[in-house]
Amino acid sequence: MRRFDMTPLFHNSVGFDRMARMLDNVAGDSAPSYPPYNIEVTGDDSYRITMAVAGFDESDLDIQLKDSQLTISGKVQKPETESGETRYLHRGIAERVFERRFNLADHIRVEGATLVNGLLHVELKRELPEAMKPRTIAIASSNAREIPSKAA
Repeated sequence: MRRFDMTPLFHNSVGFDRMARMLDNVAGDSAPSYPPYNIEVTGDDSYRITMAVAGFDESDLDIQLKDSQLTISGKVQKPETESGETRYLHRGIAERVFERRFNLADHIRVEGATLVNGLLHVELKRELPEAMKPRTIAIASSNAREIPSKAA
């Protein structure tokens, strides 16, 4: 795949290196399909990533957050059987190693994760700092306050 040099776009920009990394990741991503997942809106400022991880235990899963990138990976620790190998007539449950990455927007916080009935739920919440929240500015009445006059 051909890579584009984005350097000329950043001559007059500051802080857009994260966007460049995201574009590079999208360009090089082959869109893995395992394991399947949903991203749900559960409230005004809350979200949930639900991932189907049948056959994985809590100890087989790893969730990490670094630089606004959430990484969920899994590797099944196979128990040793007496014969050494398990024989299958049909094997339809995939227990292969996986890694999924999600780029989180600014001010998204991971609240926790649960594993229920083969589904991993990762709860996310957007928490804007007070300085970024919209606020109403009161308009003072012209009768309530004197306008300072210019000193001569």
